[in-house]
Amino acid sequence: MDISSLGITGVAAITVICLLIGQGVKASGLDNKWIPIICGVCGCALGILAMFIMPDFPAGDYITAAAVGIVSGLAAAGINQAAKQRGGTSN
Repeated sequence: MDISSLGITGVAAITVICLLIGQGVKASGLDNKWIPIICGVCGCALGILAMFIMPDFPAGDYITAAAVGIVSGLAAAGINQAAKQRGGTSN
């Protein structure tokens, strides 16, 4: 499978990678208030990187690629919180 054929799936991949980064930060003992910021920054970097390595990425300029990445990173933090609230856990 060629990575250039992923297209919009790359956005979901950014979200999953940011979710894993957030879980790693949480396991490291760093205060949980930093997790959304770290996920957003990592998503921004991954969005800009994806613009260069995936021709079908849904962004053609730096600002749009950064925005797609930041939203994907923040979505990762939101997915984690929604799952915790649905399950009723407090961590």
